Amino acid sequence: MALTDFPNQDFEKPEPRDVPEPPGSMRDRLVPPFRGSPLWGWLGPLLVAAFGAFLRFDRLGVPKAVVFDETYYAKDALSLINFGVERVAVKDADKLLLSGNTNIWQNCAATELDKCASYVVHPPLGKWMIGLGEWVFGANPFGWRFVAALVGALSVLMVARVARRMTRSTLLGCLAGLLLAVDGLHFVLSRTALLDVFLMFWVLAGFGCLVVDRDRARERLASWYEGSRLSGTGPWLGVRPWRIAAGVCLGAAIATKWSGLFFLAAFAVMSLVWDAGARRAIGLRRPFSGAVRRDVPAALAGLGLVPVVVYLASWTGWFASPSGYGRNWAQATGNGPVFFVLDSVRSLWNYQSMVLGFHTGLDSSHPYQSQPWQWPLLLRPVAFFYESPNGCGPSKCSQAVLGVGTPVIWYGALIALIALIAWYVATRDWRAGAVLLAYGAGWLPWFYYAVSDHRTMFLFYTAPMLPFMAIAIALAAGLLIGPADARPGRRLAGAAISGAFVLVALINFWWLYPVISAEIIPYDDWHRRMLFDRWI
Repeated sequence: MALTDFPNQDFEKPEPRDVPEPPGSMRDRLVPPFRGSPLWGWLGPLLVAAFGAFLRFDRLGVPKAVVFDETYYAKDALSLINFGVERVAVKDADKLLLSGNTNIWQNCAATELDKCASYVVHPPLGKWMIGLGEWVFGANPFGWRFVAALVGALSVLMVARVARRMTRSTLLGCLAGLLLAVDGLHFVLSRTALLDVFLMFWVLAGFGCLVVDRDRARERLASWYEGSRLSGTGPWLGVRPWRIAAGVCLGAAIATKWSGLFFLAAFAVMSLVWDAGARRAIGLRRPFSGAVRRDVPAALAGLGLVPVVVYLASWTGWFASPSGYGRNWAQATGNGPVFFVLDSVRSLWNYQSMVLGFHTGLDSSHPYQSQPWQWPLLLRPVAFFYESPNGCGPSKCSQAVLGVGTPVIWYGALIALIALIAWYVATRDWRAGAVLLAYGAGWLPWFYYAVSDHRTMFLFYTAPMLPFMAIAIALAAGLLIGPADARPGRRLAGAAISGAFVLVALINFWWLYPVISAEIIPYDDWHRRMLFDRWI
């Protein structure tokens, strides 16, 4: 079943209320029914996620090294688990960790704990998640990569389920999940203790919650429509737990990296536009004023207040410790409980101001930096790890982890996104608009920082965009296959093209696998896999 079996619901013209309407017709327009087996609606995505999990957990501890920015986050995570805040490590701490020695912290007298505080420039939640793996499995490469692999596999499941809900097609949902599972950059980030995979996870979770909330709100609106006279601005739709859950997830995204703010702002507007579209679809005379009066106040709580609470909660360790950077504990505790709270908040605000200055002033040159207009074409990936070990006979050997996407998927996604622009302009379909908005929220803000601040940036900043690239391809595949009543020849051709694309993507991933998973291979084999000279 293809996504085009269900036309754009937000802009269906409602039938007049004085004309009898077939039972359930408005409900079916507002919330199209799922087709196919509910069992396969779960089993299919779970099988795809299991495949993605196998890829990510197999040889997870390889390379046995501190890879790229793991040098910051593996130690910060361990410090959070031990002390509640990040502390300064001794020289050669990476070597000590790899040898099994976790006694890597500088010693400070009880009266000088602030001198051991580490100045960090990202919020703590992603590091807490990394630390959870270290707490369970130890401070070793497998331990600090475990939760990244776990959320990478879970994100494959979420993409499959979200795409299924958007298209009402289990097949298209599984297609999106499979493409995410075999994207090279998603694979690498799921096997590396960096923050970006956690940012991606929480952004995707927030988006998925809002897609579910869209269905639930429209179900309530359909029930009201079936039992009420059509007039005015429509009803209040009650407490919306999925929107609150979205606020929690997007707050967690910001508590991982500040770039989660871009998605919170974009998704909040998107959700309110969906509300207005639903009110318009049932024929309310004032749908937009209805959305403002009935939906905005609750949305401000769910997507405004909740993320702030989640963000502040992520700093609990910093609030509770005397040794956090900029904590100013002595002053905060010396003047009573009221001053303690006020000064703690003021200290945190001052710390955030320092971090903002760091990010806007980050313009130092890096050999693997790239500009946002280069990202969709994979012109400059990041070499996370490279060594020339022995182990492949007389030939010179290479062992590499190249942070690069699967080219077939990335270039296919670029074509699909262009198709979605045309589709949205022609039909205003909410699915195309949602994917384009999410992709733009992860990409376009970086143009400002590139032009205005000349900021140092990297390809892996695209991590939150990866799920939406996979969904874009699934939507394009649905357009190719066509609706159930399309000519059999068209559906066969569309299915053949879509299937061939997935097969080529799998082959492309298999070809790249040795240079994104730290396999030891001959140097010539490594070099043949460098698509451009700038990959080296």
